[in-house]
Amino acid sequence: MRNIVKLDLHMHSVVSDGTDTPEEILSKVKSSGIDMFSVTDHDAIKGGQTILKVLTDDDPAFITGAEFSCKDAQGKYHILGYNYDPDGRSINDVVDLGHGYRMKKVLARLDFIRDSFGFDFPKEEIDALLSLSNPGKPHIGNLMVKYGYAESKEDAINKYINQLHFKGEYVKPEEAIKGILDSGGIPVLAHPPYGSGDQLILGEEMEDRLKRLMDFGIKGVEGFYSGFTPKLCRMMLDLADKYDLYVTAGSDYHGRNKLIELGDNNLPAKSEWPKGLTRFIEKVTEGRFFLSP
Repeated sequence: MRNIVKLDLHMHSVVSDGTDTPEEILSKVKSSGIDMFSVTDHDAIKGGQTILKVLTDDDPAFITGAEFSCKDAQGKYHILGYNYDPDGRSINDVVDLGHGYRMKKVLARLDFIRDSFGFDFPKEEIDALLSLSNPGKPHIGNLMVKYGYAESKEDAINKYINQLHFKGEYVKPEEAIKGILDSGGIPVLAHPPYGSGDQLILGEEMEDRLKRLMDFGIKGVEGFYSGFTPKLCRMMLDLADKYDLYVTAGSDYHGRNKLIELGDNNLPAKSEWPKGLTRFIEKVTEGRFFLSP
């Protein structure tokens, strides 16, 4: 078994809202000295499938990944799925469901900003946007900046795009969790304290939310994350220990779309790793979707 010291299990490629191709991510992972990684595109598994085709025994260890954007009456959740069978029918059904919702929202947002603010784009730009594997708010925001409708992508999203709200147009957390489990994978709650917008979920509220997701089958939490303070990290590690959950570590790398570097996840030295992280690595290295010499 490989000696895993540096890992990053949360990153995005051009398949969703990152700026690097899967092949570029693999090259950068190798240059960064990362020993284990996963590509977790939003509502998509194509990036990981691409990496599996080009990966060799000399490359860093790779596990299949995805990040599903979920919502129900209790709030929003991002559910990470790891080490699933990429040919599994259940995981692909969830991908198709999420992609369908995503495409409907893109069309509705384009109509909304045109009708509400007069922001329109040439047909070739819209065709190029809709041809992307998983277009979303960042892509529309970048297009608005290009045509002078907003000063920045964040400005475009916060001032204009987010004024349109959707009801019921999301994958439910139990649907994502079931799809991951039924395809042999491990469902993990991404950056747990962060809810919708600037919402910060702490204390009993966080614990109650986690217990509810455990009823659906969640198996772990992202305990190390680029945006965590030491207090947030400690909260999630304590909950993982209390409920015997797996722990993962991720940067949420998006290439040029975020000021986050690969491997930037606040992970301490291996001697200080919690048992939930060690157990997670042991679990995925047993699986058939882990490449090891």
